[in-house]
Amino acid sequence: MYETGAPELIQRLSIALAIGLLIGLERGWRTREEQEGERAAGLRTHGLAALLGGVWGAIALQFAHDGGVVALALAFILFGAVIGLFRYRENVHNETFGATTFVGAMLAYALGAFAVVGDPVAAGAGAVASTVLLALKAALHDWVGRLTWIELRSALALLVMSFILLPVLPDEPIDRWGAVNLHDLWLMTVLLGVVSFAGYVAVRLVGYRRGVAVAGLAGGLASSTAATAAMSRLAAERPEQINALGAGAVFANAVMAPRVLAILSVVNPELGLRLAAPLVAVALVYFLAGALLMWRSAAHDEASRESLTIGNPLDLPAVLKFGALLAAVMILSRIVTKFAGSSGAYALALISGIADVDAISLTMASQGVKEIGPGPAGLSVLLAILSNTIVKSGIGWTAGGFAMGWRLALTSALALAAGLGALVFAPALL
Repeated sequence: MYETGAPELIQRLSIALAIGLLIGLERGWRTREEQEGERAAGLRTHGLAALLGGVWGAIALQFAHDGGVVALALAFILFGAVIGLFRYRENVHNETFGATTFVGAMLAYALGAFAVVGDPVAAGAGAVASTVLLALKAALHDWVGRLTWIELRSALALLVMSFILLPVLPDEPIDRWGAVNLHDLWLMTVLLGVVSFAGYVAVRLVGYRRGVAVAGLAGGLASSTAATAAMSRLAAERPEQINALGAGAVFANAVMAPRVLAILSVVNPELGLRLAAPLVAVALVYFLAGALLMWRSAAHDEASRESLTIGNPLDLPAVLKFGALLAAVMILSRIVTKFAGSSGAYALALISGIADVDAISLTMASQGVKEIGPGPAGLSVLLAILSNTIVKSGIGWTAGGFAMGWRLALTSALALAAGLGALVFAPALL
């Protein structure tokens, strides 16, 4: 007899049928304009295929010790042969090539069987994922058509970094100060690469049609300093678009605080929670100021659209440079905190923040909390942001002139004041 009772078996068969109908709904909708009898597999066929798989799964359970699994495999092969034959005839009739419908029907059958003999929740999840992939045919084909070799190479590099190099790196300190853990160092490098690559992909998918707002936000994900410099240079060349380009620079700076908060929350959730209020306050002021500048701008953003480009954030030299910078900051942080305590960390944060905020943020999240405590570590991150903000304001003045400089400087001052206010009214954070 069945190991499960009839009510549970009926429930599992119902899930199998639902799986087939879900996949068949997408297949049937895509071929809805074809004449009756010209479709090899639609809503009913996929529903019945999944139910058939569920029935054979139940039979396999009934005769588990008498070749039931072999019977289930043979039924799967026979079903695949029949569907393959009908799909072949459909392709010949339509003079087309394609195996998606065949694979979809086989998936419906297999997931239906798995819903009975295995985990029905996992089977349902597989059906949803399959249906989403089938429904996104046009979007995926369009994305692949726009994919460049550099982007493909970068994605592969990220996969190699994550799943080949990371597991084999030693998960212990390798230096005399106990500061550099190659596994943790590479993990944080990959983390930052993912964040930067997300911004790069966003630009490629959305494009620059939405103007400098999108370009500034995405540029801030990759490098807010570089995006600020690019917008400032354009402002010097095209002063008539100062409000729009100023908004782009402000939006690039607005992304910095949420990016740091995201990184801290992943590496050290406690530190991320401590700094949430000031970082959110800084970001809100920047976003509001950027929106105000965009509202004041009467021109569209053709100039920045033509000139602003964002480099590939996963080029190997850039990855290695950041890894070297992060390792250096880790070593210096361990040395200065050992001999100078929190005051040394503050000085290091101010210096390193001139060039980059992410390295000191990652260092404080992974090591600083243990060395000097969460309060000084959090203050070090904020000091790095202060230093970096002042530097970018200076870039606005020197590269963009007075008009860009005062807009960026005033916005930065208000943002820093908002962050300080958040600390004053939330003293427990530090």
